[in-house]
Amino acid sequence: MTATALPDAPRSDIEVISLIGFVHGVSHFFQLLLPTLFPWLMQDFNLSFTAIGMTTTVFFVISGLGQAVSGFLVDRFGAVRVLGGGIACFALAGLVLHFASGYPMLIAVAIIAGLGNSIFHPADFTILNHRVSQPRLGHAFAVHGLSGNLGWAAAPIFMTGIATTAGWQTAALAASLVAIAAMILLFWRRETINEAHDHRAAASNDAPSPTFAFLGSRAVWLCFLFFLFITAAFGAIQNFASPILQAVYALSLTTAALALSTYMVGAAAGIVLGGFLAQKNVHEHLIAGALGVAALLAILLASSMLPAWAILPLMGGIGFCTGIAGPSRDLLVRKAATARFGKSAYGRVYGFVYSGLDLGLALAPVIFGSLMDGRRISEVLVGIAILQTLAIFSALRVGKAV
Repeated sequence: MTATALPDAPRSDIEVISLIGFVHGVSHFFQLLLPTLFPWLMQDFNLSFTAIGMTTTVFFVISGLGQAVSGFLVDRFGAVRVLGGGIACFALAGLVLHFASGYPMLIAVAIIAGLGNSIFHPADFTILNHRVSQPRLGHAFAVHGLSGNLGWAAAPIFMTGIATTAGWQTAALAASLVAIAAMILLFWRRETINEAHDHRAAASNDAPSPTFAFLGSRAVWLCFLFFLFITAAFGAIQNFASPILQAVYALSLTTAALALSTYMVGAAAGIVLGGFLAQKNVHEHLIAGALGVAALLAILLASSMLPAWAILPLMGGIGFCTGIAGPSRDLLVRKAATARFGKSAYGRVYGFVYSGLDLGLALAPVIFGSLMDGRRISEVLVGIAILQTLAIFSALRVGKAV
């Protein structure tokens, strides 16, 4: 039985997409497990911004390294088992944070949560590619991306709300319960998303290739670079948009924060539209067009010549165009994976390629933080546009390489 020959395909597709979307939202929720509690943790443990910020760096370094390895685990042991292990890591991270008594335990939380986060892209995309019908893959990837944004949106409200009323330890425990609930749901519906049969069938049909043969593929490396560039640009926006807009356009803190929220809402809307467009267009061309417009808008924002009222719609436009590219981006990776290595290599190809995502998020604060410290504010926006342009060229080269 393959992804294109499932019984009652529409109903099965919806259930698979919904379940994987939910657990992906949980993974993004736990990316903010520590950051949402920074004000309380800094006060209770007398930590500097540098020290507490190191927990985020540790998280993404561990996640990036682990993601490349977890792809092999997915191909070897199956995506559902590995996915369960990742959610278990989140539950453990919440418990360790609940009992944390010092900085070393916070680093331990970052390591455990980073390991949990590392499995999601190779496991999620392996399941979606095996268990969702081909005509609905664009929508599946759109829901996957959108659910991640919803996880990010839910974490600050959930964690800070509980921490404010009952303390950060209680918030950490509540987060652990969220992960446990996700584990129960995953176990209950495991047969719905179990790709083991499809994976074995694909392995028997695919031409045998060495385990590390994908590292010799130019398309795979170009996909890796694409993710590095595009997430470094996103990381710069996520970390520094508010202070940049305050400095360049003299916006209030509230308005600058609203501009970042507008970017995120625009990105979510773009992802939804991108799911429909991805089914009907050449993926690399759609990516190039959407990111090209986003880069031009970023350059316009860097000019410092805009009226204040134009900032919010411009930020929404950048987010919208970036979001449109998301589903096509994921389908482009699928194309690179199957072009030479077949469906049995989904895990390791997705794991390696998406490790570029974590690397981009880890590097962005370091690279752009130095520009911010030097008050070279507009150069950050120019840098974002340059990264988006490099991502365009990478995507176009992938299209030619597969």
